[in-house]
Amino acid sequence: MNLAIGGDVIAAGQDGRCSLMRFRQRQPRGKAAAKDAGGGSEQGAARRRAGKGGKGSEGDAARGNVSEMNDNTTQISVDTFGEVQSDLNPQDPLQKCVRFSPDLRLLLTGGTDGHIRVWEYPSLKEKLDFKAHEGEIEDLDISPNNKHLVTVGRDFACSIWSGNQLAMSLCWHEKMPQIAAKSYRYMSCRFGKVEDQKDTLRLYTIQIPHKRDRKPPQCYLSKWDGQNFLPMLTNPCGTEVISTLAVSDSGTFLGLGTVTGSVAIYAAFSLQKLYYVQESHGIVVTDLAFLPDTPKGQSLKGNNEAAMLSVAVDSRCQMHTVRNRRSFPIWLVLFFCGLMVVGAVLLLQHLFPGFI
Repeated sequence: MNLAIGGDVIAAGQDGRCSLMRFRQRQPRGKAAAKDAGGGSEQGAARRRAGKGGKGSEGDAARGNVSEMNDNTTQISVDTFGEVQSDLNPQDPLQKCVRFSPDLRLLLTGGTDGHIRVWEYPSLKEKLDFKAHEGEIEDLDISPNNKHLVTVGRDFACSIWSGNQLAMSLCWHEKMPQIAAKSYRYMSCRFGKVEDQKDTLRLYTIQIPHKRDRKPPQCYLSKWDGQNFLPMLTNPCGTEVISTLAVSDSGTFLGLGTVTGSVAIYAAFSLQKLYYVQESHGIVVTDLAFLPDTPKGQSLKGNNEAAMLSVAVDSRCQMHTVRNRRSFPIWLVLFFCGLMVVGAVLLLQHLFPGFI
């Protein structure tokens, strides 16, 4: 299953269909019932603790504490309100990826039939349906202004679309002659912002080996200009095959998950590794998500610069954090520079009287 979240709606792929479900948080119900249950347990405990003194009281208090904790449990209700046919492969229809546009006006899907389908949201009126790749579509994303759509497929292509018109195809290894043609294929793609540059956009892609060797080759992480889609930087990111990619809200960090369960966080500016846990899950990492840059997200991050959640086939959810990197205030740097200049002038004056 693959899914995307847009506001309070989950879009989840199930075989060749995409189901839309609205989730709501509800206040804990049955507090009175919980209290009654607690009272009942007290009465039962009273019968059992006859002649046992303080031990019964301690057990009663413990059961009371459990009852209180249960009262604070948040409940979530999920209701299905729509469904669309997202893949029409006659043999084995399967939706591979789904995304909401940033403004929540569009729903986009890709599947094993190689078609991109776009629906207006929330009306679910079909807007586009076109053949994007030969074979399965691995991933897709749409730019914040809805101007460009990027898709990657198992046909070794990464394509930029304007509507249903092909704008250009990317080639990540143009300046890497050691990389043979069709020895790598694109796996993931994501647009990302640039911190403190409102109108600047970046595109990030993951390239993995098409075939595995006894000596595993490197996977690669690439950064592209989000306006003209020219390559900016490509770095190796290890020999473990990458399974998923995430970008933080600010565009400062990139998250990578692997098929062996490892998790890594990279700096988007330099594509340098900041954090890595080998086989953190021990099995395929299926999705990653950075905590949002909201007051609640900041409170959860604490003193860490970034926090990311990972989920895997092992049905576990883990949190990974990057500690605040040490930095010096600009005024302190300028102060030391001024001291160095003054010291150099005094030294020259002492060694060469009358020089200044």
